Amino acid sequence: MTPEEFKKNAHELVEWIARYMEDVENYPVKSQVKPGEIFKKIPDSAPSQPESFQQLFKDFEEIIMPGISHWQSPNFYAYFPANTSPPSVLAEMLTSALAAQCMIWETSPAAAELEEKVMNWLRDLIGLPSYFEGVIQDSASTATLAAILTARERTTGFRINDEGFADSPVIRIYCSEQTHSSVEKAVKIAGIGKKNLVKVAVRDDYSLDPVKLKEAIISDIQKGFKPCCAIASLGTTGTTSIDPLKAVGEICSEFKIWLHVDAALGGTALLLPEFQWMLDGKEYIDSFVFNPHKWMFTNFDCTAYFIRDAASLIRTFEILPEYLKTRTRGNVNDYRDWGIPLGRRFRALKLWFVIRSYGVSGLQEKIRQHVQIAKNLAETISGEPDFEILAPVTINTVCFRYNPGTDNEDTLNRLNERLNHELNDSGKIYISHTVLRKKYTLRMVTAQTNVTQEHADKAWDLIRSTARKLR
Repeated sequence: MTPEEFKKNAHELVEWIARYMEDVENYPVKSQVKPGEIFKKIPDSAPSQPESFQQLFKDFEEIIMPGISHWQSPNFYAYFPANTSPPSVLAEMLTSALAAQCMIWETSPAAAELEEKVMNWLRDLIGLPSYFEGVIQDSASTATLAAILTARERTTGFRINDEGFADSPVIRIYCSEQTHSSVEKAVKIAGIGKKNLVKVAVRDDYSLDPVKLKEAIISDIQKGFKPCCAIASLGTTGTTSIDPLKAVGEICSEFKIWLHVDAALGGTALLLPEFQWMLDGKEYIDSFVFNPHKWMFTNFDCTAYFIRDAASLIRTFEILPEYLKTRTRGNVNDYRDWGIPLGRRFRALKLWFVIRSYGVSGLQEKIRQHVQIAKNLAETISGEPDFEILAPVTINTVCFRYNPGTDNEDTLNRLNERLNHELNDSGKIYISHTVLRKKYTLRMVTAQTNVTQEHADKAWDLIRSTARKLR
């Protein structure tokens, strides 16, 4: 592709992207293809000769687009938001063009220093103490793994990295029954073993029960186990419930346990002063993660990870082969020592673009709007005689089910599962589900970048009418 061809193709591509952003809500939200349908349309072998961009883009539109579920549609209410925005997209274009490898300061000084500054901004915006230092990871799963590995090393005097698990005590990790599955994956990868992940019972509001946590820790100590790390969630996966941070933190402090806070989705709400209550007990936090790529209009991947003791993090991950030795080491942040991968993308650029483009007030306005939509939706559902709310609505997620008047839980579960599929197969909206106390539960997350009250009202009308037809 010549420079002139690149310019022509790039202009056409930008025009397509702009049209897509304007028209995305008119696409079927959930892809309507069947398993294997896309695979069969792609040739079995790579082309032997070059193909034109025009042919490539034609196949993109005809083969790929039908197999895309449109996460940026304001009719997308499933799972969690994976938001983007125009300034984030523009920054990603620059990031791709620069193609910088940002593993250490020497390889891209601007990337390292912008990351340090932007993470300081973000720390202050969400209300963490000034002694926290931040680094951008690719996902909350990676950040949680980094936290558990660092906790493992600190708990064992940094022996396992050198000697392995031989002669080490049985390490125990604690979280609630509602904590994200990435914690279980992390304890497996860290060599701790999922049998040593203690899932603590939750209270009526689905938040971790600190009484049960303390009982579990005491029981483990009596058995000769070594408590290592507890995870508190600010916005659990299923219901966005908020764990009692201060109570959990006091227990961790008493038993000298690392406290990791998973605020992957809920952390964005901390930009609002009215949600700072979630950080009551922040003085006990050792590490904290939240995802701007979920609810802060910064496209994937961009995870903000903060740590009280950066030296422990670096000691856990650093390794210094000859080819990475530099004259600046020790005077700058070499972020490849702050996590698992060596290679790093220039993620700070899009976060910088987003914060500056919206301003703090613009970010707060959108977040408040999303929270209010969830509150309004919950009030509407509560007023319907044949629907019921199944969990407290704290941030932006509404958990509910259709109940036309039967006490048979199996019947209700089948009915709501069918309703879920009917709605998603329509292509008009996309919702997901969880199971709460054996009840099949429908979830709506009102946090897509451009969702409005009108979108939510239209979605609710569709849900209600579809449900009553099933009845």
